[in-house]
Amino acid sequence: MYEDQTYEVILARMLARVPDSVDKREGSLIYDALAPAAAEAAQLYIELDINARLSFADTSSGEYLARRTAELGVVRNIATKAIRKGLFFGDGDTPIDIPLTSRFSINGINYVSKEKTTIGEFIMECEKTGIVGNQQFGTMLPIEYIPGLTRAELADILIPGEDAEEDENLRKRYFDGLDNQAYGGNIADYKEKTKALDGVGGVKVFPVWNGGGTVKLVVIDSAYAKPSSTLIDTVQTAADPMVNQGKGLGFAPIGHVVTVEGVAESTINIETSLTFQDGYIWADVQPNLITVLGGYYEDLRKNWEDSTNLVIRISQIETRILGIMGVLDIQNTKINGSAQNVLLSEIEIPIFGTVTKV
Repeated sequence: MYEDQTYEVILARMLARVPDSVDKREGSLIYDALAPAAAEAAQLYIELDINARLSFADTSSGEYLARRTAELGVVRNIATKAIRKGLFFGDGDTPIDIPLTSRFSINGINYVSKEKTTIGEFIMECEKTGIVGNQQFGTMLPIEYIPGLTRAELADILIPGEDAEEDENLRKRYFDGLDNQAYGGNIADYKEKTKALDGVGGVKVFPVWNGGGTVKLVVIDSAYAKPSSTLIDTVQTAADPMVNQGKGLGFAPIGHVVTVEGVAESTINIETSLTFQDGYIWADVQPNLITVLGGYYEDLRKNWEDSTNLVIRISQIETRILGIMGVLDIQNTKINGSAQNVLLSEIEIPIFGTVTKV
């Protein structure tokens, strides 16, 4: 808005107001008196421009964006802690119980036991917020001695931990709320309330899927993977508890019978024939193939909520593989044994299977 109000422009304008009979050359008394004032005025214009941008939702950021969106009731999602499964064993790998609130560590990340689900199996909560709690698997070490314990394992992610919501996602929710008013159990209402639950990354709403008054919610977790049964149960209880379905005890209106399911996974296997650059062999590029293809599937999963159907495209696979160091050419690419794109159903997401050479 004020891009043209530079130091040079402001100084020239100030000097133009001084009579030409006065020495205005650089180093003169007038010049040296006006130059600092012009610099400060230029800085003020910069601040004015920043403040103007912070006042509008499409250009705002940080705290100011959160304050703007809160006026519509759209509040930034805070960071949450990962909820995991912990397995505990004694002599002979026999499952044993541990005291609640016992603390364990794995690679510098601590987890605390919160609830017993069965003998030797406990719900664990990460002490740190964010996705860092989703990343560790394997052997944990007790922070304090626990009699009889010989092995502790950190296993499944029950509810993924989430980082604080980023500006772009908050901005999108704000404008979505303006474009699609949520009220009284419409699709926008179900989406808004379901996605507000910890661990939910996206949802598709299927109204009247099994007759009048029925609603199906298909969810993907915040790590863009198939949700655990724990997360599905959490969403079901929040929307429409199973023991009193249709009675309006969750966020679903009275008369709506809600069924919550997780996305289905479709394993994607790739076959391809590669020509390598001099000095490269299959073993050299295979790790990068796995990384690149995994990234492609993840990009698709992130768009699952806003897509009717996800399509695994041979052209996309080949383009990405050609960008790998050591790959000169590619041909005869097949997906799940077929030289055609794969169209997934509207409730399916792709997961990595295998990548083999032909």
